[in-house]
Amino acid sequence: MARDVKVEQRRKARVRRAIRERAKGRLRLSVFRSSKQIYAQIIDDEKGATVVAASSLEKANREGLKTGADVEAAKVVGKLLAERAVAKGVKEVVFDRGAYMYHGRVKALADGAREGGLEF
Repeated sequence: MARDVKVEQRRKARVRRAIRERAKGRLRLSVFRSSKQIYAQIIDDEKGATVVAASSLEKANREGLKTGADVEAAKVVGKLLAERAVAKGVKEVVFDRGAYMYHGRVKALADGAREGGLEF
């Protein structure tokens, strides 16, 4: 089944519009996943800068995980991102799932981030 890029772009724009309305000065936790890895970063949209990032490609994660493309890997990445964010003083974020549905790996990453101490 071919990806419909325009549908993904519309869905992503709709999610971002909702996030901007709810943000109220919070940073944005953005998720990107591919078929083999998962990535997450906390972005300060006012400054246009990434505050914290984590992915399943990092050496510590690659050694401890069977694959970077499963729910377990996503949960580990979420916890790691949350630990780094709390160390930098970030407690509250807005979750940006992008064009992805909130289930599976995306949900596991969010749950891991909550367990690590982030609130959203």
